[in-house]
Amino acid sequence: MTDTQALPAGITVERVRELFNPKSIALVGATDKSVWSLSLFKNLADFPGRVYLVNPRGVVVHGQQSYTSVAELPEVVDLAFVMVPTGAVLEVMEHIADAGIRSAVVLTSGFGEVGEVGAELEARLVRLAEERGITVLGPNGNGYVNVASGITPYGLLISGELKRGSIGVVLQSGALASAVIQLAQTRDAGLSLLVSMGNESMISMTDVMRYLVEDEATKVIMLFVESIRHPEDFLEVSRLALAAGKPIVALKVGRSEGGARVARAHTGSLVGDDAVIDAVFRQNAVIRVDSLEDLIVTAELLSHAAPLPGRRVGFVTPSGGACEVISDRAEDEGILIPDFAPETEARLAEVLPDFASVHNPIDVTGYILIDPMLTIKALDVVQDDPNIDEIVYIGDLPHDDPADFDAAVARYQLQSEAISRSKKPVIVVSNTITDITPVGRAVAAASEFPGVVGGIHHGITALGRAAEWSERYRAAQAGVSGGAAVTAEPPIVVDARPGESFAERKAAALLAEHGVPVVPNALVDSADAAAEAAERFGFPVVVKLAADEIEHKSDIGGVRLGLSDADAVRQAFDDVVAAGRAAGAAAPAALVQPQRSDGVELIVGAVRDPKWGLVLAVGLGGVWVEVLKDSTLHLLPVDREQIKAGLTSLRGAKLLEGARGTQASDLDAVADVVARIADVAVRLGDRLESLEVNPLLVRGSEVEALDALITWR
Repeated sequence: MTDTQALPAGITVERVRELFNPKSIALVGATDKSVWSLSLFKNLADFPGRVYLVNPRGVVVHGQQSYTSVAELPEVVDLAFVMVPTGAVLEVMEHIADAGIRSAVVLTSGFGEVGEVGAELEARLVRLAEERGITVLGPNGNGYVNVASGITPYGLLISGELKRGSIGVVLQSGALASAVIQLAQTRDAGLSLLVSMGNESMISMTDVMRYLVEDEATKVIMLFVESIRHPEDFLEVSRLALAAGKPIVALKVGRSEGGARVARAHTGSLVGDDAVIDAVFRQNAVIRVDSLEDLIVTAELLSHAAPLPGRRVGFVTPSGGACEVISDRAEDEGILIPDFAPETEARLAEVLPDFASVHNPIDVTGYILIDPMLTIKALDVVQDDPNIDEIVYIGDLPHDDPADFDAAVARYQLQSEAISRSKKPVIVVSNTITDITPVGRAVAAASEFPGVVGGIHHGITALGRAAEWSERYRAAQAGVSGGAAVTAEPPIVVDARPGESFAERKAAALLAEHGVPVVPNALVDSADAAAEAAERFGFPVVVKLAADEIEHKSDIGGVRLGLSDADAVRQAFDDVVAAGRAAGAAAPAALVQPQRSDGVELIVGAVRDPKWGLVLAVGLGGVWVEVLKDSTLHLLPVDREQIKAGLTSLRGAKLLEGARGTQASDLDAVADVVARIADVAVRLGDRLESLEVNPLLVRGSEVEALDALITWR
């Protein structure tokens, strides 16, 4: 995308760039009585451009002469930071527009987040900004910190220095933005840009993400998400980020009912179903984490080492206990710890003490206190091993003042040089996630020691996420689809009334017409016709009520199973038809089908999510769907490889593999049929509300839909 291509609401990447890179700033509403104003002024103390203060009384504020309005400023500033009372915001915005100012951050709250009246005021703010050509961040947001350029129009005081780095941060929370800043400082994680979005009245989270995809200073995009307001744009930007090799790491809150309620109250927006969000993230290579610590640690690791060449990791540690923790966590996160090649172990035995472990993970032992070069020697050997893709080096920076600072720097310099000359990527991970102290930062800076990822637990979690993202990135680079397959077949046109349901007979016929294997069936209107159909199919058979008015036939006694003779079939016909009449069916008939036994029952359903569109759910059918609630979700369209991966991720996947001597399922055949069902759902278009196949019976490579239901919007 070029700088002039339009984003939603007419915002371009160039306008976002102007917002984040002003050369002059006016603080509108500056006053000594406001903590926000004072914090903002202090944050801008080292701003390389000009800062003007605007106060309607024209008094001295924060020791600097103010102007009574933006009209009095000696120049047209690039950015206005607005912190006036809610009722004065629109008038101030008119003045800003009259003065020719093109960008504004609105700190003031009292807009869409407080209810209907505030939402109307926010709508007026947006209309004014759009009509007058102002780019607005907020309202109800703290602003941003452009670490890469040293520009800090941010409303909460930042204590201490922020390290310049390559992590771009977008947060839908003002207060947590400061917590992220503090955590980044304590872990010495380098940021490029941090933005507190506020209500996203004009500039959205996805607008900032799009800017970060193009920003040369940013390698990793980090998100704190309460609500995704523009789903289609989020999907597009996620794909752009993957193509650009920029991982997105997200902490999405609102998983619980209470969390969703709090997020709605905070942002004034709806929060999508969390299981669907999970599917969206997984399909679009967005790395999801569940804590602020993992958010920072994962982004930090990726900023040092992305993409990773593989999952096979060699570990170099000075602790047997650490080796045990590493082994457990690696198994949890899908990290492989392969055996070293025999020649590697032989070379390690030559340089390590006899009581050290030469196996992966390596324990050089506490003898490192006697010979500090042990881990370096081990690292030099392991880098040549053909069985590993990268190395995790367990180490940490000093916390307290060393007795000899220069000697400490020299020691870390040797480690740094060993890491630099390694033929394979080396990721330094500390034992625990603790603060990197000023002493540690000073030693790292003087020795050029690389960034240290915080703690084995969080570090291995981050390593697993990074390996998964790297696989998706390589697949994208190779042109392999990651789940956004679009059918080339034409739409399916169906004569259906709004709100109508197609029960099994019509639904099964539609599926069969478009390539979905469906169990044979016969529609009958008499007991004798039912018996004749049963004789043709061969016993045992199933008799089901055929009445489009009745969606769930089994609930009213409309299904009879295991019928093994003609008399039983006749009686079953009479019973299900009577049940249909009792339930209000106008002209009940029956379906006769051959009874299928054995195999594994799946449920496959496509349901329209109000935000994300059609979502495919695949899970174990029968009693398992209620007991285990075991399913995998995919945003449609999706390709068969993603479907197959979802099948293997089910908790009950061993049933498909042929548990306890049962026949193993052909997962390729299952994925093909599920993909065909998904394709039909997509081709049915916007009128489709839901399509359900339950059960889809799998017996080896034989896959059949036994029942189906389609509902229309």
